[in-house]
Amino acid sequence: MKLTVLCDNNTYIDQYYLGEPALCFYIEDDNRRILLDTGYSDVFMNNASLMNIDLNQLTDIVISHGHNDHTRGLKFLLPVLKKEMLFTCHPQCFNQKYDGNEYIGAPFSKEQLSSFVNYRETANPVCITSRLVYLGQIPRKTDFEAKNPIGCEVVDGELQPDYLLDDSALVYKSEKGLFVITGCSHSGICNIIEYAKSVCDDDRIIGCIGGFHIFDDEVQIQKTLDYFCRNNIQKLYPCHCVSLKAKCEFMKSLNVEEVGVGLKIEVL
Repeated sequence: MKLTVLCDNNTYIDQYYLGEPALCFYIEDDNRRILLDTGYSDVFMNNASLMNIDLNQLTDIVISHGHNDHTRGLKFLLPVLKKEMLFTCHPQCFNQKYDGNEYIGAPFSKEQLSSFVNYRETANPVCITSRLVYLGQIPRKTDFEAKNPIGCEVVDGELQPDYLLDDSALVYKSEKGLFVITGCSHSGICNIIEYAKSVCDDDRIIGCIGGFHIFDDEVQIQKTLDYFCRNNIQKLYPCHCVSLKAKCEFMKSLNVEEVGVGLKIEVL
C-alpha cells in the first residue's frame, strides 16, 4: 500500500504545494486508486497535478465523515466522477450538518451523488481492497473520547445534536500488523484502533496517520498517550486536527513523524 498526502494543514519547507485546514489522502493498493476525503477546495487537485497523480484514473472514493473540510472538494472533483467509481461512506455521512447558522456539511446529497458514482453506504466494515478495510460505524467505549456533539445534523427532517456517528476510518492489514488511516477521529482515535484490532483480529499496530481530534484537554492527551504506549504503536503520523501541545506530549514517548502535503508512506 502506498499513501500520499494530497491535502493537509501543513506543508514542508522547499516543497511548493498548497495547504489548507482540511485533509485528503491518495492511496494505491491492489491496482485500486483511492481517495480518502477531498479537502475543502481544489487544493488537493492542484497538488495531485504537481505530483503527476492523474485523478481521472481514480477507482474509489472513501469519505471519513461528512464535515466540509473533508467533503467540499467533491464539487471540484465533479468532472472526474463516473458511475464505475465506487464511493463508500456511512449512511449518515451526507446528512445536512450545521454549526449554529453555518452550514458545515457536504456540498451534495446522497441522492445527487448516486447519479454520478457507484454509491455505497454502510455502517458495517467492508473491504476496499484485499487488505484495505473501511471500518463503518465505530463503537464508542472509552470514557475520554467522543462525548460531546459538534453542531447539529438533520435526521428525518429534524435538527438533532450531531455526535458524528458517521465518523469512520480505514485500516490496512500488512504482514507485520495494522496501519490505521483516519480523517478526524471524531469517534475517538483509541476507539478506532480498538475496533480495527477487533475487525482484523490482529492486535499489532505498526502505524497510524490522520487527524486525531485532540487539542488542549490534558486528560484526553494523557489517556490517549497511555493507550498508544500500551499498544506499542511503532510510528505515529498525527496531522490536521492535532494540536502542537498534543504532538509534543506524544513525542516524549513515541516515534512521531511530521506530516505535510507531499508525504509518501509505503506499507508492505
